[in-house]
Formats: sequence, C-alpha cells, structure tokens
Amino acid sequence: MSLIISDILHHLHINNINEAFSTGSNWGSSPDAAVKDIFSPTDGKKIASVKMATATDYNAVVESAAKAFKTWRTIPAPKRGEIVRQIGEQLRVNKKELGTLVSYEMGKSLQEGYGEVQEMIDICDFAVGLSRQLYGLTMHSERPEHRMYEQYHPLGIVGVISAFNFPVAVWSWNAMLAWVCGDVCIWKPSEKTPLTAIACQHIAQTVFKANNIEDGVSCLVIGDREIGELMANDTRVPLVSATGSTRMGKAVSAAVGARLGKSLLELGGNNAIIITENADLDMSLIGAVFGAVGTAGQRCTSTRRLIIHEHVYEAFKQKLVNAYQQIKIGDPLNENNHMGPLIDQDAVTLYLASIEKCKAEGGNFVVEGGKLDGDAYSSGCYVKPCIAEVENHYQIVQHETFAPILYLIKFKTIEEAIELQNGVPQGLSSAIMTQNLREAETFLSYAGSDCGIANVNIGTSGAEIGGAFGGEKETGGGRESGSDAWKVYMRRQTNTINYSKTLPLAQGIKFDL
Repeated sequence: MSLIISDILHHLHINNINEAFSTGSNWGSSPDAAVKDIFSPTDGKKIASVKMATATDYNAVVESAAKAFKTWRTIPAPKRGEIVRQIGEQLRVNKKELGTLVSYEMGKSLQEGYGEVQEMIDICDFAVGLSRQLYGLTMHSERPEHRMYEQYHPLGIVGVISAFNFPVAVWSWNAMLAWVCGDVCIWKPSEKTPLTAIACQHIAQTVFKANNIEDGVSCLVIGDREIGELMANDTRVPLVSATGSTRMGKAVSAAVGARLGKSLLELGGNNAIIITENADLDMSLIGAVFGAVGTAGQRCTSTRRLIIHEHVYEAFKQKLVNAYQQIKIGDPLNENNHMGPLIDQDAVTLYLASIEKCKAEGGNFVVEGGKLDGDAYSSGCYVKPCIAEVENHYQIVQHETFAPILYLIKFKTIEEAIELQNGVPQGLSSAIMTQNLREAETFLSYAGSDCGIANVNIGTSGAEIGGAFGGEKETGGGRESGSDAWKVYMRRQTNTINYSKTLPLAQGIKFDL
C-alpha cells in the first residue's frame, strides 16, 4: 500500500479498507468475490487491493437498507438534519486528508481535491437547513368544509452511481438530501476510485453509529458494471441517480424505465463559451483556460468549445497560445502545478485517438497535444492540453472527449453564436463573455442557450450548491444539489380532509342512496 494512503487511512482510523464500511453483510465472503488492484494515475503506484461485491453481497446490502428505512423514515426530519450536520463537521475535521486522497487517487490538483471536499461540506450545510423546509402546499377545495394540501414522503432506497471525476462530491449531493428527506442510500462508486468512497462511508457510518442509528442508512457497494445493472433493474430501489457517460445513462434509463422506476441522470457535456466582441478578453481568458484544463478536462462541465467573434478571434487565440505555454503539468499534490494526469492509460489512448480524428476531419492545431514521457510522468497518464481550430459540425466536435482538447470556432453574429452553442447533442453548461446587456439577456432568453446551466461572465466549469445542477438533451435532464432538487428524492401526495357532516362529491355530482 502507498505510504500516502497509509498515512491518510491511519488519520481516518481505518485499519482495514475491506472492513471499513458496514453494509449489513459479511463483505466479500463469497468464494466468487474478486479482488481489484487500485493504481494512482499520479505516480502509477499500487494504492491498495479492494474486494469487489458479488450479486450475493448486493442483495444483502439491499435487504439491510430496506430494513433500516423502516426506522429511519420515522425519525423527524430536523433530527435527521442534525446527523447530517455532524457528518459535515467530520468532513471539516478531515478535509485536508480527504482532499489529498481525492487528488492522489483520481489525479486532480490538490486545490481541486480540497474544493471537492468543501462541496461536500457545503451540501451538508444546505441539507441541514432543508431538513426544516420540506414544504408542501395548501389549496382551497371547491367543496365546503373541505381542506386540500400536498405533502412529500420519502421514497425508500436511493441508488447512487457516481463517476471517477468527482469521486465523492456527487455522492454527497444525493446522499445528504436523500437522508434529510428520510431515504436510505446505496452507493456504487466508480471502481477506478473506491478508496475515497470507503473513506467517506467510514466517516458517515461512524456518525450514524454514534447516534445509535442501525446499519443500512448509508451503504456502499464496490463493484463493476454488473452491480450497476442489478441496481438499475431492482424494483426495491425506486430511484437510481446515475452520473457518467451518455451511453451509460441510456442503459440505466431504459432499465429503470422498463420497471417504471425513477431515474436522475447527469450525463455528458459539450460545453461552450461564447466570446463576443464586447467581452473583457483578460477575464475571458481565465474562464476559458481553467474550464479547459481544470481536472485535465475530465469534468462534465469542462469547456470543450470556444465560440469567438471574428473581430477578436486572432487576438484571443494568441492570448490562449501564450497562456497554454505557462501551464505547469505534473504531480497534482504539488500545488505549483495546474494540471495533473488523466485517470488511466485507456483515457490517454482515447485522447490521442481524438486528436487524430480531429486532424483527419480538417482540424488545425494551434497548440499541439501528445503524451508526456519521462520520470516525472512515469504513470503514463500525463498529456499535453491542446487547442484546435475546427468547424462545429465535425463529428469529433459533436462528441464529448473527456480530455484537455479545446476547440476554437469563429462567428459573426450573436444569433449564429447561439446556434453554434446549441448545435450539439449535449446540453449541460454554457457561458457568454460580454459587457453588452442585450447580448447577455439574449443568451439567457428563451431564444438563447438550451443548456441546464447558462452563465454570464464566468466559465462553464464549477457550480455552487445553492442552484440545481443538471442539463438537457443527452445530458439526461436530471437536477441535483440545490433549489428544489430535493423533491426528486420524495413521493408527492395530495390529501383532502372533509370536516363537514356530509359527503359532497366533486363537480357537483349527485349520488343519492
């Protein structure tokens, strides 16, 4: 085991990673249980070996969760919120260690690792307040001496399938809200980043135990695609929240839909920033570069396309070229570096193939890409961020490449720019850089961006937990985190109370006996 990992697990009081999460079953007891070796993309070193769940393990976890739900839903929401508050406090105490673990296991910069843990803390704070605001509605009945209202009840088991690029934050967006709503959670993290999940599960489970809450409210199932398929097809799991590729989301949606379950999908992004002739180019540069190279281009909100007005195109292109020459690539635990590795060598292969496809379609690279070699890049997962001049209709541009490849596209009018922005299958995040009020308001209007997120004078990457996060079209239509996203974790019920001495029927219907 890596010394870095040993120190972190020791700080978290985790002695055995395969016993650090309580699931209501004897984890990995099946003779069919496989063991997966986990390697860091940072230095290529083996981090640990983790037992993978079998179908038997999964079923035991679901049974444990179903049992726990019957008790957890009876606890008043503000008291559930108090437990979530305590989880948030433990995340604060362990922020440095968790952030370092995220950075080392996934490869994002240390500051981004800390930032991801801060997102978890923020959603805990949000959920605590929400626990006293699970509001319904009241309305007037057309019948005398009747009252009507709506209320929300917990769904039951919420399945959470998360991706490697945000190995813990997205789970927290779902789990903290689901818990205050009275649901229990089963989390299937990416098999590429299981240790961060184990650490978070251990923290949550420690808090639940201290509050005398039985096992099963917080469950973890580390497994491969088979576990995800079991969850998607499981009628005992009324809601499946899945984050990942559009291909994966379509499979989950079809399986859950076939049993008339609910799915919350956060899928691919092909995000663009429109830079108008009225933009502050220096400010635009910051948003564009961070959006393109942050997390090595492995965010669903990463900036993939820059749609630039022809009058400022050459000037802004030169600013980009100069900025890219200053990007420092290397060990993400070194805070002087801007960009770390891709998640694994398969991702490098896809990155290189995308560059070749772009060139074959006519793309002109103004900043060349390629794989980085040498002792500092011994894991084989480090690449160069690159920039290509393209046309929006190129097949490779229409596709989401999870890597630091930035496409430049020229436009003449704001209407053309918005059409280019919307002219891809995905619809997650978008932005416009302008100091012109009419351009900004047009971009935000019904005739503007078709994405779930539309920003003015900030980039596409990153989101505050106060707003609902999600996108349209092939991004899946889901909404997580803030605003009224909590409603997806509950079932809605309309109630009518008759406090009269008669039973009048609606719409004046007569039914005399």
